[in-house]
Amino acid sequence: MLHTIIEFESDLKNNLSLLRTELLLRYYQPRPLETFILREPKTRKISKSHFRDRVIHHAFCNIIEPMFEKSFIYDYYANRIGKGAFKAIERFEHFSRKVTKNNTLPTYALKADVRHYFENVNHNILLHILKLKIKDERIIWLVKKILKNHSLDKGMPLGNLTSQFFANVYLNELDQFVKHQLKAQYYLRYVDDFVILHSSPIILEEWKSKIDFFLYEHLALELHPDKSKIVPISRGIDFLGFKIFSHYQLIKRRNLRKFQRKLRENISLFENKQIDYDKLYDFMEGWVAYAKHANTYTTRMNILSRFERKFSQEISCKEINRGLPKLKKS
Repeated sequence: MLHTIIEFESDLKNNLSLLRTELLLRYYQPRPLETFILREPKTRKISKSHFRDRVIHHAFCNIIEPMFEKSFIYDYYANRIGKGAFKAIERFEHFSRKVTKNNTLPTYALKADVRHYFENVNHNILLHILKLKIKDERIIWLVKKILKNHSLDKGMPLGNLTSQFFANVYLNELDQFVKHQLKAQYYLRYVDDFVILHSSPIILEEWKSKIDFFLYEHLALELHPDKSKIVPISRGIDFLGFKIFSHYQLIKRRNLRKFQRKLRENISLFENKQIDYDKLYDFMEGWVAYAKHANTYTTRMNILSRFERKFSQEISCKEINRGLPKLKKS
């Protein structure tokens, strides 16, 4: 991938001019996608576009995304400026306090996600939604080119910026239905993963059926049968890698095991001189920042103590060379 970036930027002006001409004359054709498999946290097929196509994707999103952003609900948290997973968790906690009256009333959660979401986005439905705001046929022509570079009638590649944007637009239809038709007050979503809180499990069961029907009828999707459940929030809710309870949060065990495995891999790479200490340190620092969002003090202290004992000399050198503090233990 790096060599394609260097190649494009080596003659940047002419390459941009050529792309512009291809778009104006409508003979732009995306290059074949580069596909590979990721097995963490689950097995997924990632398809990345050629660098010149990614230039088009970024330009498209920069222009078109603001047209749709103002129509999105406040409580959608993925791939949006000022949002993100931790903001979603903070909002969940706020909702939990509100609906339970500061944890004094029993409350239930419909925790659900959409089955094989990216694989099943229907191109015709997506185009219909886009055309409600985009009236320029040249833009619609480009959207079709981008979509058909992956498949003819449904599905979007994981790994493209445009896929993230189209995913936001597509399930915004669900958001509008839940907020304005069902009038669910305590609803939030992150990509295809969403939660609704309510004091009545009966109402949540009704909403679950209506949501499943709406997805099938309007978006050619369905709820995941094994991952869409109504549970008391007192049991803890699995959301975005955490197990969230009323007064505390835990990192899911599989995520902790994943971190420990990746830490061993990074230490091995460092010891074999395949990465430098900065890379290892940054990985560790990133995990500490992530883990602080859960009640992990004892776990963090144990891991950090072992890490600092093993790399005490490198940590001291890093502090001197980069003026950075030791990994914080707060």
